Amino acid sequence: MATRAAGWAIEGVSSYGAGLCRELRRLGERVIEIDHPARPARRNGSKTDALDAVRAAREALAREHLGQPRSGDDREALRVLTTTRESAVHARTQAVNAVHALVVTVPEAIRGRLRELSATTLLRRCAALRVSSGWSADAQATVTALRCAARRALALDAEADELQRAISKIIDRVAPTPVAEPGVGPITAAVIFCAWSHPGRCRNEAAFSALAGVAPIPASSGQTIRYRLNRCGDRQLNRALHTIVTTRLRNNADTLAYVERRTAEGKTRPEIRRCLKRYIARDLYRILQHAATAESSPTTSDDPPMEDLEMLPA
Repeated sequence: MATRAAGWAIEGVSSYGAGLCRELRRLGERVIEIDHPARPARRNGSKTDALDAVRAAREALAREHLGQPRSGDDREALRVLTTTRESAVHARTQAVNAVHALVVTVPEAIRGRLRELSATTLLRRCAALRVSSGWSADAQATVTALRCAARRALALDAEADELQRAISKIIDRVAPTPVAEPGVGPITAAVIFCAWSHPGRCRNEAAFSALAGVAPIPASSGQTIRYRLNRCGDRQLNRALHTIVTTRLRNNADTLAYVERRTAEGKTRPEIRRCLKRYIARDLYRILQHAATAESSPTTSDDPPMEDLEMLPA
């Protein structure tokens, strides 16, 4: 009779369940990542933590392929750095938009000096503005707000640059190979590495493509054979692949030749982009797997092989 190994099915291993996941793996326990188990309508009164725990365990038992939690250490360092940098970039964009909106309402004497300036020069000029006592109350308030918004944008710009340097330093050490690929920078490489995490998390390149949301979904009808957009998967990873495709479409000769050939075959521009995303996902997965194998890096997960499981809900 085959033995049944025990395991823990945990929802939210990257957020509220992160501490529990780390402690269980430190103790040598098997941890299975569950993403949002199916729940009945809440109006039936069946939403409790205990019921969610049972649903997580049942869903893990029902799945054909079980997900491993992402590794810690370098991957976790990249995750927190990229998340914080993205927040800084978004806040900087808001500050820059506020500067441009305020420039419209400042006195004409100042607005004339701020026209036709690049974004960086505009921020520096606005950050150095001084308030004159001879101006009206609304003009003084507008210039004060303009100066504060510009200084905030410059501070966030410096913060984003500092975080990018930290990300580049880690990527150069743990995953230098993807950065050498056309269109792949340190930020997109960090997002891809965080999604891939470690050898064995994605069972093959098709699973990695499904995780990225670039696995084609058949949408054929009659004699028309076509595939539609996949809106599932890790959207950050999907956005990283979109950035790589956009960059290659500008200056990569092989990509441009591929687009020309597929266009001649009758493919539309969106269909070609989806094909490129799928090919790039496959190549990057193989690059990461090969690099890990070449370095003889053991998987960072201490979980034993996943055979028949007797799940312990968490």
